[in-house]
Amino acid sequence: MYNKKISPSGSPHATAALLEEIEGTVSGHRDGHGFVVRDDGDADIYLSPSEMRAVLHKDRVKARVVRHDRKGRPEGRVVEIIERSNQAIIGRLLQENGVWLVAPEDKRYGQDILIPRGATGQARVGQVVVVELTEPPALYGQPVGRVKEVLGEVDDPGMEIEIAVRKYSVPHEFSEACIAQARGLPDKVRPQDRKNRVDLTDVPLVTIDGEDARDFDDAVYCEPVTLGRGKSASKGWRLLVAIADVSHYVETGAPIDVDAYERATSVYFPRRVIPMLPEKLSNGLCSLNPDVDRLCMVCDMLIRGVGDDQGEIVAYQFYPAVMHSHARFTYTEVAAILANTRGAEAARRKERVGDLLHLHEVYRALLAARSRRGAVDFETTETQIVCDESGRIEKIVPRVRNEAHRLIEEAMLAANVCSADFIGQSKHSGLFRVHEGPTPEKNEILRNYLKAMGVSLTIGEDPKPAEFQRIAEAVKDRPDAQQIHTMLLRSMQQAIYTPYNSGHFGLAYEAYTHFTSPIRRYPDLLVHRVIKAILAKTRYHLPVLPTPGEAHAKLARRLEKNEAARKSTRSTGEKARKASAELLAWQAAGLHCSANERRADEASRDVEAWLKCKYMREHLGEEFYGVVSAATSFGIFVTLDAMYVEGLVHITELGGEYFRFDETRQELRGERTGIRYAIGTRVRVQVSRVDLDGRRIDFRLVKGDELGLPRESVREGREHRETVTPRTDAGSEEGGAARKTGRMAAGAKKTSSAKTPTRKTSPKREALALLSPIQALKASVKSAVKKAAAKTKARKTKR
Repeated sequence: MYNKKISPSGSPHATAALLEEIEGTVSGHRDGHGFVVRDDGDADIYLSPSEMRAVLHKDRVKARVVRHDRKGRPEGRVVEIIERSNQAIIGRLLQENGVWLVAPEDKRYGQDILIPRGATGQARVGQVVVVELTEPPALYGQPVGRVKEVLGEVDDPGMEIEIAVRKYSVPHEFSEACIAQARGLPDKVRPQDRKNRVDLTDVPLVTIDGEDARDFDDAVYCEPVTLGRGKSASKGWRLLVAIADVSHYVETGAPIDVDAYERATSVYFPRRVIPMLPEKLSNGLCSLNPDVDRLCMVCDMLIRGVGDDQGEIVAYQFYPAVMHSHARFTYTEVAAILANTRGAEAARRKERVGDLLHLHEVYRALLAARSRRGAVDFETTETQIVCDESGRIEKIVPRVRNEAHRLIEEAMLAANVCSADFIGQSKHSGLFRVHEGPTPEKNEILRNYLKAMGVSLTIGEDPKPAEFQRIAEAVKDRPDAQQIHTMLLRSMQQAIYTPYNSGHFGLAYEAYTHFTSPIRRYPDLLVHRVIKAILAKTRYHLPVLPTPGEAHAKLARRLEKNEAARKSTRSTGEKARKASAELLAWQAAGLHCSANERRADEASRDVEAWLKCKYMREHLGEEFYGVVSAATSFGIFVTLDAMYVEGLVHITELGGEYFRFDETRQELRGERTGIRYAIGTRVRVQVSRVDLDGRRIDFRLVKGDELGLPRESVREGREHRETVTPRTDAGSEEGGAARKTGRMAAGAKKTSSAKTPTRKTSPKREALALLSPIQALKASVKSAVKKAAAKTKARKTKR
């Protein structure tokens, strides 16, 4: 009788799992290894440096898991290359021993590109070039390519932007057809454009934007009204939010629309904007410039001004209109007027002061409603890079948010909520802006963290925004408030565009969309088209649009999971099949817009990182105070106080002892001294290295000036721990995930920590602290062996 052979892992299905071929996209790492990011969303598969020799970053492959490491993470082997990435590679042209090659600027590519002697074009040594591959890499051969485009010298002004738009495939040139169509548009509103529109030219609508704004897509006006009649009458507000009517000029499928969809969003860099629409529209015909007539779509709202439901939107209506902006305000001007209605700024704009005060009153009412909803309202610090004419950074300063910023923000939120409600009530397909709550994994990490930090409040199994806000309020006066706020933010997911509404967690809305920025966001343009169709009692049919790159891959995965829903039976009828196809088209558009929003953010961050690296090269060797912004198993990230620049202090630079990363507390702890480094810890560092190509700044901890948290006291549980200097951040509208979300630990296992009492350090222990970690370990082991031998000898002597 034969016994059934069990696989080494103990599961009879393990062998089949190891033989499974898994599709995914290669993601390279600067250290030479890589990962296969699986299409099915399961854990990434590790690829060794030798496996990475035959593939490049962004290649589509089939891989097979060959083993798991001791933590259960899969390691694999590439068995088939499905598709080579056609992504252009940017790098510097070098010549070594007569051989031409390009060193990729993106270190995730891992291999230099060989350039044949006749394929360098007009490029010179050291210049930044764009390379097109002619031969892919192989196990025993480097990739070969040719110079496709010469960008210039690495220190040329604006080079960082030229690199970023190509590195992230950001469309930055309009098609000839798009330019031709834009050229044929009128320069002003024509008589025929005014038909079937409400005339609001006598209503004193105004725009409120930043000092450097060039495209004005929203204008506001508010006046007091009486809601109800007789005894039920109460004070209220009529708030008008007028948004540029881009859809009047950009028709579905037209050349301008095709280019706008491809971009999906405007991309903002220091000193330069890559607009979604041609300048004739974005800064001219669609921009709500002062003292000219413009077409707009209006959200006209009635808002309760007093009582327990103050700030609630009682009623709303949408309609197309013609408006005339009566003034162009900046946030600074409005904040000054609201702070002092008898000041110089108020005297200069005295005819509009009353209107601004009405806007401020409705803002306060909307703020009361926001508080009742329990919307998450964290304050975070956003920075602004100030450059001179040559593109060199002069300074990095925090963006200051004043009362005027918040006023406009609440007005836009109100219009966006009405738009989502209008689409939802009409049962028309469209795009919602969805922000879901924390995943179960992140929720568990956060719950464990709050418990470890001694926070008495906690998050439920089904978390609510109000729970987050209550915790933020409860800990705001604690010394470690910044650390806790950061962890609350990092637990959240990113917002996306989708036709399936599931609410907005951060803002605590049951339905939310984007209506207020059609000049710079394609989803807003789609929402305008849907609202117009509903008003006309028709239906807007979204064409099947291409979904390249990341959006296409995500859509494919989602469609596979909804296979049963797509295979409608014939009994459901033609109408059901059409509805399904319509939703799939909207789903594709939402994924495309979400992916390109991420692309724009990544490109902007890349440019900022480049500029900060160039700036910090001038400060090599200098010392600064800063605060820990993230703790990881390999070191701490520190943000400098005066410069708002972040860099890494590697764990080897923290001192001659072992540090253990506590995933629950999100901190590094020294096993010998008990010193702790967590978010919010103040330190003094020296700028030790700047890698421009890698966008990386390295710091070294200044010896004798470590300000890390002291060894934790015996107190645990509900009592919070003692930390150092408190720090407050300032933050953004949508309560989105923090920019360093990816650094959050994947697990929540609490590490063991030493419980030995604090004692005076002996000269011998001080000497050990000066040794390297390996030397310190050897010395400690040697000392322990000697002590054990002495104890054994003493016992024998007693006997």
